[in-house]
Amino acid sequence: MKHYPAEIATKTFERKMMGYDPDDVRDFLNVIAAQMEALLQERNAYQKALKDKELALLEYKDRDQVLKATITSASQMSEKMRGDAEREAKLIINDAQQKAELITRDAKDSLKKVYQEVADLKRSRMQFEANLKAMAQAHLSLLEQGESFMPKMRFTDLEMK
Repeated sequence: MKHYPAEIATKTFERKMMGYDPDDVRDFLNVIAAQMEALLQERNAYQKALKDKELALLEYKDRDQVLKATITSASQMSEKMRGDAEREAKLIINDAQQKAELITRDAKDSLKKVYQEVADLKRSRMQFEANLKAMAQAHLSLLEQGESFMPKMRFTDLEMK
């Protein structure tokens, strides 16, 4: 049976010849002492539970801070990696464009060389044809001159001889 503060304050004991009944007082004090002990143990248990909860709360707050720091760090790292990737991509694109320009320039130079070689070959051909015609005309001219010095022979003239 629990005793409440108002009951304790108003408790009366039976009177005996020389005051209160010592057995009643001792019994009452034992009950109150047991209740006080139980209350103290309960209070200590609550205080321990409160400390445990406070420690757990601090641990959760620390974890929360670590998680926030990790997220911030990961976000910054992600931004840095994205920036680095964009810079690298720009460098690769610029390098590819320079190589493409170099290849295009080389191809144009090669094409110019081919056109120049074709033009040189045409010029050589025209010179060769001109030289050949000149030589052929020189030979025809020599043949004509040779006929004027030598009389023409007829087939019939050859049979007679």
